[in-house]
Amino acid sequence: MASAALLSAILIATVALSSWGLGEAGIRADFAARLLQPSAAHLFGTDQMGRDLLARSMHGLALSLQVGALAAGLSVVIALGVTFVSGFGGIADSLARFVTDLMLAMPHLMLLLLLSFMLGGGTAAVIFAVAVSHWPRLARVLRGELLQVQSASFIETSRALGRSRWFTIRHHILPHLLPQAMVGFLLMFPHAILHEAALTFLGFGLEPSRPAIGVMLSDAMRHIGAGRWWLAVFPGAMLLVLVLSFEVLGSSLRRLASPTEART
Repeated sequence: MASAALLSAILIATVALSSWGLGEAGIRADFAARLLQPSAAHLFGTDQMGRDLLARSMHGLALSLQVGALAAGLSVVIALGVTFVSGFGGIADSLARFVTDLMLAMPHLMLLLLLSFMLGGGTAAVIFAVAVSHWPRLARVLRGELLQVQSASFIETSRALGRSRWFTIRHHILPHLLPQAMVGFLLMFPHAILHEAALTFLGFGLEPSRPAIGVMLSDAMRHIGAGRWWLAVFPGAMLLVLVLSFEVLGSSLRRLASPTEART
């Protein structure tokens, strides 16, 4: 499991750094090399603009990482905020649980499309839509962790010593929630990437001029009927590999953070 997690981390780091190393490769059009099949010169072939598909896919995955990181990070912040509101108990906890259950009851894809459409599409709209729609499940997990920590003896001792609520949160509660939040961030990442690609594919996501995987798959639909299978197969396969890498890395970290799961 550790070797798989290490391999996944190396793969993700390679994708993240690829956009700097590739430069204009996969971005600049070359009409003399339009729609070439996979070969030694172009391992994944070229697209309808003559751009190398491997290089363009790497640019697209790097862009997906950026969008996924911002969306998942913002979602974790929202989940932590809702969790701390629940920590006050009483009406605050009831309100936080009501909002969480309300968000969970909404159709996921419909909420994504609605938010992205309301904000006019684009990168910022996708980040906001994915972040707002992904925090409830993590908030539930963090609330359960918060309830366990609040009932611990060291929390009662801290309060008995006259420590303020903010001191208790910062020094005792937050350190217990951060590992779960980090695991949630990694496990949320692949969902954010897939939903960004789905929104872009449907025309509600990133701008068509950007090297996004969703844009590439959408453009490929016009050429698959002519037998240009590589336009869809290779970008889709690379997106799947990236998503699975995050799943492996997140699962490994969850086992490391949970002693019970680590023993199974």
